[in-house]
Amino acid sequence: MFNSNEDKRFKVIYKQGFAPSCKIIVDTETGVNYLFTADGYAGGLTVLLDSEGKPVISSVIPKAKDN
Repeated sequence: MFNSNEDKRFKVIYKQGFAPSCKIIVDTETGVNYLFTADGYAGGLTVLLDSEGKPVISSVIPKAKDN
């Protein structure tokens, strides 16, 4: 139940590197993209912005609802 991808609000859609590394994470409810970077014991998370300074938003696929 809790390990299924359908139950996760945030999904990693892109990974690069090992140490240092970066990931793009999408909020499946809002479609907002976040950039996460890590190097050793340090890391940071920020909203991913387009060239106009607006948040990058992916299309959101509605989750199946229990009947």
